[in-house]
Amino acid sequence: MKKFIAEFKEFISQGSALDLAIGVVIGGAFGAIVKSLVEDLIMPLIGMLLGKVNFADLFIQLNKAAVPLPAGTTLAAAKEAGAVVFAYGNFLMTIVNFLIIAFVIFLLVRAINKARKPAEAPATAPTTKVCPFCKTEIPLEATRCPHCTSQLS
Repeated sequence: MKKFIAEFKEFISQGSALDLAIGVVIGGAFGAIVKSLVEDLIMPLIGMLLGKVNFADLFIQLNKAAVPLPAGTTLAAAKEAGAVVFAYGNFLMTIVNFLIIAFVIFLLVRAINKARKPAEAPATAPTTKVCPFCKTEIPLEATRCPHCTSQLS
């Protein structure tokens, strides 16, 4: 049992486990920020552009005969009345959440990869040329090819 506890302590104290824990916490907080961004800012603007549509209340009632609902009923009221609903509005908001999170992660990974990529050395002037007759690489200053002895211009 002591060996198990010692191994567990070693695992927890390693940087990778701590990094993973920090990533999960920050990821959860970032997810909450994006969810608020989508639900509180983006979707209301899109809803206004589409004619005052509240995406959170978009649903299709599946049991209309059993529980008749008046037009314009909210999703919460429909569920409270016992209606079986297909809540596609929440699903649309979840898709937008995912797309925003995926886009931001793409931008972060792209920036990190650019930062990790070593800077390219400036291009140096060529010091050789190819003989037009024998196609051998020769010094740039050469006036005669040492391989085929052709006169170069």
